Amino acid sequence: MSEMLHPGAVIGILGGGQLGRMLSVAASRLGFRCHIFEPGAMPPAGQVAERVTTAGYDDVQALTAFAESVDVITYEFENIPTEALDLLERLRPIRPGREALRVSQDRLVEKDFLRGLGLTTAPYADVSDRATLDAALAEIGAPAILKTRRFGYDGKGQARIMAPADAGAALDDMAEAPAILEGFVEFSHEISVIAARGLTGEVACFDPGENHHEGGILRTTVVPARLRPGMQADAVLLAGKILNALDYVGVMGVELFVTSQGLVVNEIAPRVHNSGHWTQMGCAIDQFEQHIRAVAGWPLGDGRRHVDVEMENLIGDDMDRVAEIAAEGGASLHLYGKAEVKPGRKMGHVNRVRASQG
Repeated sequence: MSEMLHPGAVIGILGGGQLGRMLSVAASRLGFRCHIFEPGAMPPAGQVAERVTTAGYDDVQALTAFAESVDVITYEFENIPTEALDLLERLRPIRPGREALRVSQDRLVEKDFLRGLGLTTAPYADVSDRATLDAALAEIGAPAILKTRRFGYDGKGQARIMAPADAGAALDDMAEAPAILEGFVEFSHEISVIAARGLTGEVACFDPGENHHEGGILRTTVVPARLRPGMQADAVLLAGKILNALDYVGVMGVELFVTSQGLVVNEIAPRVHNSGHWTQMGCAIDQFEQHIRAVAGWPLGDGRRHVDVEMENLIGDDMDRVAEIAAEGGASLHLYGKAEVKPGRKMGHVNRVRASQG
């Protein structure tokens, strides 16, 4: 336990959005200080962190000063330039490690990694031009979905192909970016497992949550999820297998499709995850504290669920409902401090106690 950070240590967080904000709050509860590195001005995390550096990921001087001011570095999003990570890693430990970022930053690499572990994914193929797209469609069939290999989230960077005639328009939507074709999976619903692994290799998983999306954006997560007997154990073991293969330290979100044949891995996210916000109400130790504990070298906390919860994202004009939600019994409101309301923008979330389904 010699690597265990003591209260007063500084945790550096790459990214200043709402996940960085909630990580900072969790860190402060354990006596840590946080330093945010964020290119954009006045980030949500900056309202609650001790220090913020506003600079680009190509600013060598700012990155160096940031690293030298902290004891460990973590991140709230995946798409951090490799050159910045190269510099930072020479100065301070980065947790989770670089391999998790390498795998998750590219959908094709991620699918190959998951298949290499013996896990089931949607059928997929690399797409670089019209010829490879036509060949992929001939093998996988339609309907299918064409996605950019990098930099996609909340439904962005994706185009549905319902028939081969749609291929040209879908490829145009990729704007010449490397892409991957994924076949559709027949599934009843999506779940996610929020899993953590500590410095000493211990693994702890929260109960799977059931996710519902609207327009490609997560709308609600409910726990417990609907799962057949044995599936919860399968989901947890699957998540643990991924964490161990990556020698991972921190919290990860693992999204899974529930099918009649079993669980299919949709994607992984090497960070705290939107679908894990329910843990703030449902567990003694939520996902944000669990992540801070892991990257700081602390023992993982007790993530057992003690109540049924529904998490609802507040998106865009949902902010008009804040007064109404604040008056609800059994509702816990979390607002992100974003200055401007925009359609499709996550502005906050609310956790609600649900009546037990048992």
